[in-house]
Amino acid sequence: MTDHVLKTVEGGVMTLSFNRADKKNAITDAMYKVLADGLEEAEADPAIRAVLFRSETDSFTAGNDLADFAAQNASGDTSREAGLQRNVTRFLKALAAAEKPLVAAVRGVAVGVGTTMLLHCDLVYVADDARLMTPFVNLALVPEAASSWLLPARIGHARAYAMFALGEPVSGAEAATIGLANKALPSAEVDAAALAAARQVATKPMGSLKITKQLMRDAGRIADLMDLEGRHFGARLQTAEAAEAFAAFAQRRPADFSKIA
Repeated sequence: MTDHVLKTVEGGVMTLSFNRADKKNAITDAMYKVLADGLEEAEADPAIRAVLFRSETDSFTAGNDLADFAAQNASGDTSREAGLQRNVTRFLKALAAAEKPLVAAVRGVAVGVGTTMLLHCDLVYVADDARLMTPFVNLALVPEAASSWLLPARIGHARAYAMFALGEPVSGAEAATIGLANKALPSAEVDAAALAAARQVATKPMGSLKITKQLMRDAGRIADLMDLEGRHFGARLQTAEAAEAFAAFAQRRPADFSKIA
């Protein structure tokens, strides 16, 4: 367990709140476990009718905790070989399989999975000055969470490629304009708007909501694409380019890929 993700349930809404201010809510394996457990619990419990993702701090999430991520790979983690799923995989699969409404309140930065998870949320409210980024290529990696399909489908190839390949950030205001979010608001109003939306959708007929979501999403294709992205992601972690990217990040310097074939 970890107190870096807080879970509450009230009025039919489960709220999962990032709470790791010193690391801008960078997500560790332990945090992914709480998130995955929460989504699985919400799907199984008829009393929970919607899930809200938010932050206790001034950032949504800086994405994967790279130190935690690198340590797992350096330790020779054998979970995949043992047929087990890492908690990050459990979380992503739970997002893909979720039938109940998912709502997000985004303030500050939303990096990597902090942005791609929003593609699985049904209602997204962002601060005007939020910054959404998917800098996978900058780390010599590839997109995840089925975002290689979902992001271009949402905002078009040109914008999606710029976010992936150039790591270009998108402001909250722009996110609402291009369809990444439902509404952009002043930061102080985001949490209240998202909670109100979660409470409202929780009052709707759940059978109708589930079928509507099934009709709008190809859950099987999303899950299959997550598996394909995951294989590429795992392979990329073993490359010299990734080693250089992670070393540069740790040493706070620009990465130099020019001498890597």
